[in-house]
This record gives sequence, C-alpha cells and structure tokens, in this order.
Amino acid sequence: MPKAKKSSGNINLQNPEYYINRELSWLQFNNRVLHESTDVRTPLLERLKFIAIFNSNLDEFFMVRVAALKQQVEAKVNPLTPDGRTPQQQLDDIRTWLYPQFKQQNTEFEKVLRPLLMQAGICILNYIELNDQQKIYLDNYFEEQIFPVLTPLAVDPSHPFPYISNLSLNLAVVVKNPETEDELFARVKVPNVLPRFLPLPPELNVEKNGQRIHWTGIPLEQAIAHNLESLFPGMNIQEYHPFRITRDADLELEEDEAEDLLLAIEQELRKRRMGGTTVRLEIQSQTPPLIRSRLLQDLELTETDIYEVDGLLGLRDLMYFMALPLPALKDPPRQSVIHPRLQRLPEPNHDPEVAELEDRKDFFSIIREKDILVHHPYQSFSSTVVRFITHAAHDPKVLAIKMTLYRTSGDSPIVNALIAAAENGKQVSVLVELKARFDEENNIYWARRLESVGVHVVYGLVGLKTHSKIVLVVRREKNKMRRYVHIGTGNYNPKTARLYTDLGLFSCREELGADLTDVFNFLTGYSRQKSYREIMVAPVNMRDRFQELIQREIENIKKGFSGRIVAKMNSLVDPEIISKLYEASCAGVQIDLIIRGICCLRPGLPNISENIRVISIIGRFLEHSRIYYFHNNGQEEIYIGSADWMRRNLDRRVEVITPIKDPDIAKDLQEIMGIMLADNRHAWELQPDGSYIQRVPCDNLSAANSQQILMSMALRSVGMN
Repeated sequence: MPKAKKSSGNINLQNPEYYINRELSWLQFNNRVLHESTDVRTPLLERLKFIAIFNSNLDEFFMVRVAALKQQVEAKVNPLTPDGRTPQQQLDDIRTWLYPQFKQQNTEFEKVLRPLLMQAGICILNYIELNDQQKIYLDNYFEEQIFPVLTPLAVDPSHPFPYISNLSLNLAVVVKNPETEDELFARVKVPNVLPRFLPLPPELNVEKNGQRIHWTGIPLEQAIAHNLESLFPGMNIQEYHPFRITRDADLELEEDEAEDLLLAIEQELRKRRMGGTTVRLEIQSQTPPLIRSRLLQDLELTETDIYEVDGLLGLRDLMYFMALPLPALKDPPRQSVIHPRLQRLPEPNHDPEVAELEDRKDFFSIIREKDILVHHPYQSFSSTVVRFITHAAHDPKVLAIKMTLYRTSGDSPIVNALIAAAENGKQVSVLVELKARFDEENNIYWARRLESVGVHVVYGLVGLKTHSKIVLVVRREKNKMRRYVHIGTGNYNPKTARLYTDLGLFSCREELGADLTDVFNFLTGYSRQKSYREIMVAPVNMRDRFQELIQREIENIKKGFSGRIVAKMNSLVDPEIISKLYEASCAGVQIDLIIRGICCLRPGLPNISENIRVISIIGRFLEHSRIYYFHNNGQEEIYIGSADWMRRNLDRRVEVITPIKDPDIAKDLQEIMGIMLADNRHAWELQPDGSYIQRVPCDNLSAANSQQILMSMALRSVGMN
C-alpha cells in the first residue's frame, strides 16, 4: 500500500544526506559482480569469469575515475559532489571501501577457486610444483619462444628508471655483481604478445587418483622468473618480485581547437599507449620494503596507491580459461531464437530480379504490418538487426541508409553491409563516434574503411558524444517514399549482443521516420531542431520531458488518482532527476527502479523516499536495456532508448528515446519489467544506507531467475520449449 503523502515543500531535497556517492555506488556494483564468483550456484568457470570481470572493471575505474579525482586534487580543484564529498575525501573513501574487496577477490581465487579448478582437472600450478619433465619442457619453451622477446632493462645512474606501460605486468629483479658485490636493480616486462598462462602438452599432464586432467600449466611470469639467469649471465639472481601498474588513460581532447577530429584523436591515442601519470601499483604482500619504496619513488606514488595481494596479479587474464571446451563447467549454451514474426522470411536473396517481385515477403513488409520489438540476446541479433541492414543494403528499392555507430565488433557484418550498400549505389551516411571510450582506435579503422568506398562519414558533434542507437532506411514504394527505422538501447555490435540484454524497435510510422530524419540532419548538418513529434532527444528536450512525465504522476496523485513509475536503466546519477523522484515519492507516487550499476538515490528514507524501491540484477547477461514506464492515470506510456538518467546522457550526449505506441509491445515491455521485479535469484535490493542485500527465495518458493525465465519464454514463443 502507498505510504502516507507528505509535502516536500519544507524539505531540502538537495540535502547531501539523501545522496549516495557515485564512486562508492560503483564499487558496490563491482562488489555484486565479485559475489557471483563466490556463489556456489554459479558454474565453476563462470565464477572464474566474474573474477576476471571484477578486475577488468577495476582497471577501467582507476584509469578513468580515480585518475580524474587525482587530477582534481593536484590542481587544487575541490568541487563538492551531491553527497558533499571533496575529491580527496572520495579518494580516501575509495581506498577504504575497495581494499577489502581487492583482498577478497584474491583470497577467493587462491583459496577457493584454484583448488576447485584442480579438482575439476584444471591445474594452474606454480613453477616449483612442476616435476622434472615438465620443468625441462618449459625451460626449452622459454629459450625458444619467450627469451627472444624479452628486454631486461637496468636501472642505475647511467640507465634511468624505464617507462612502465599501462596495465603491464613486470618483474622487479635484484642481481648481484659477483666481482664487486654490488646489488643492482632491473626491470623485466612480461610480454603481452604471449599468453599469460602457458599450457603443458597433454602427454605431460599428471593424473592423480585416476582423475582426468584437462589443462596443466603455469603463469607466464613464473617461467620467466625461473630462467632469469639467461637474461643476466654472469650475475647472481638475488630476488624478483612481480608488480603491475595502472595509468591515467582518459583522452584529453580540445575538440573546438581540432581542425581534424580524426587526426586529433589518433594523436591522443598515441599518448594513451604511452599512458598518463601512474595511479595504482599492484604488488605481492611479500615484496620487501626496499623494492616497495624504490617503485613508489620512481613511479611517483604514495603508500595509499599500493594494492597488495598474496598470489597472482592481473586476474583479468583468467578470462583465458573460458576458452576451454568444458561445457559442464559453464552456463548451458545460450539459445537465441528468431523473432516469431520474422520466421516467415525466406532466406536472404540478393538477386535484384527476385527482390523486385511485389508479392515476395521481405523484412520491410513484416514491419509494415505492425511495429516489431526485439529482445536480445533472447532473440537473435543477426536475424533481426544485422539482417535488416543487410537486406536494405541489397534491396534495389532502398535509396538511402543512415545510422549511428558508437561501438561495433572488429569483424562487423553491419559495417560490411554498409560498404555493400555504398557499392550498390545507395546513399549511405554513418555517424561514427570517435570518442567512444576505449573503442576509438577500432572506430577510426571503420571510419576510414567506410570513407574509402564513398560512405558519408561524420565524426560527431563538438562537445557531444553521439550515443544514440538509430537506423533510418529510405525506400521507394509505388512512387512514395517510406522511411523505416530501428531505435535501440544497445550498440550495433554482434559480439556484445550475445552478452548484453537490449531492446530494439522496428517501425515505419511516419512520425518516427520524420523525427529520425530531423535527428540525422542535426548530426550531419547545421540543424538545431528544438522540437520533435514523438521522440525525446538529448540534449534538446529529453531532460525537460522526463521531468514533465514525473510531474504528471505527481499531479495525478494530487487530483486523487494513482501514480506509478517503473524505470530500468544502467545508472541513476543525475541530481535533478533524483530530486524529482524524491518529490514524487513524497506525493505518494509508487516508484520501482531496476538499476544495474550506479544508483545515487537512497530509497526507503522516511518522509523522503519511502515509496521508492531499487533493485539491481547481476546475472549471466549484462543488463543493458533502458525502459521507462509512466502510469498516466491509466493511459500508460512506455519508452525505450539509449539514455540513462545521468548528467552525461541528458546534457552531454546525443541520445534518442522513443515512445512505444503498439499496445501489444507495451504489454510485452511491462511483462519484462514485472519478471525482473519478481527476480529472487540475481536481484539485489538497495538499502537506505547504500548497501545491497541479495534476495533469496522465501520458504516453499522456487528461485525466480528473470534471465532464465525470459530465455524460456523466447524458446516457447517459437515452439522450442
């Protein structure tokens, strides 16, 4: 039942006590990722995968978020966050919160997962555990395959401390000159051109108690460490200690001063490869004080920048083991289905004469019947989005294709289809977002490839990232031009479409076609469109429109009607939206939020947010779709699109959110959100203090795994379950 209404007029909804720190909320999210590695219900190799994801997430967090905070501290800039913290306070709190997590992930791997892997026949050994035959093999492998690519670097008055590249694993080596008895320091980089884990040939696997061995090997750095004599002949090896560093890797780009954005970003990428200032040092806890202080001094770090563990460094490399052909240790194979309405389509035929037949069923005729909603990865990305763009590329009636590309795969069939479209004489315009963080190099490659075949490539707008996921296809049909659109929540990336949950709408409604035409004119020309027929566009009208929709629920409550909001997104950070949600809660609006990652709103605060509930779902797939539902006194409105409720999405990115007009699709989306709200397997409930508690099934109730339920529903929709 709704809580008693309370006016927010006398309450300061901007009070810092009502907001959770963004960085600490992210650490909570990554802790939920880490929990999946400890959950015994998760298959063994999947647990290993979550350890790798936890570490990969942390690398990016330090390269971007921690680096930015350090820059603010160094520049003596002290902006307060909505929760009232300075940059230095955030850095202090990050270390306090993160250090136990960092130790926990290492303990989980070394004390729990490594022995379990051994029992399952995956033997990640240390060099000293090898038998003589295995050592001989690896020593020979070292001489033939590893030694030629190593470069030991001395550090002395004539050899300054070498540059250490970002995310590199290294050995700090101490050697003694037997003639002078002088101890010397050197650095050996563990080459990333070789696999991090070196497998032994099957014939050298040693079975114990008849157990079948699937993989045996050691970490690469140990093969190097136990052959250091080859690198320092004539010297006595005293000790070695692995270390790993993280550098600032965010681009510093003055867009308005760049005459050529592509060249400017290429120059910044060269700087990134070198890396900015060091922000973190990872070492083993047994590293002696002398080596420790030497590294701190040369890397210009302090003790608070050190993260130490008892075991292997750089556990993101554990993803290597997901390639092992051991299905019993992984999630069951993912089964994507073809959307029921698209199963009627014949196999693709690019013969122009066949394609000209009026009575031939094609993708466009299915869309003309009514809008189509696709849900990935439960429904196949290749048979929907890829096929739509490929079909358009070869359809002789299609005159133009326009789309935005934020991230795509390295072997993108979508880019290949766009190239084919240009070669087929169609007008193709593509906005390639060169500023997509950590995908800049890939996007530059595709931009140049597209330009080489005559595609009109636009690199984005000054000061704005283009994050929208939109396609517009213009087709001549019986002397009439018809526009077909796809508006999605996820990137046009076939690889991530198998791992991320995302939604996409196909439509040929005239209003949507006209709106996207205006958006592309905004992106490619000098248009400054201020209003749209149906869609929300950031940074034009989206912020105001969302606030109006929330206010409408408040007004309905004031009139004695009911009010309800359900929203699913990746992150909720924007203070204005949070304040508006608090206002709605005070009025009595019932609000359910499904937020995978960062949430700066505190639910359940008496008289502030007691009508707000927040859950986060961390499961097999990365929850990435954005859905927004407003009850509107029974005239329900529901939207999907690319934007989260974050300042960057609403103010500094080009985003597109579309209303769902088809009542059947609207019901499907409500069912999806209802299933997620009922999840008691992978759902976590946010508490007022910022912590999360994982749901567990009540007595006599079975686990409700929302992702598994949606997978089963997709299979049933095509008669496969």
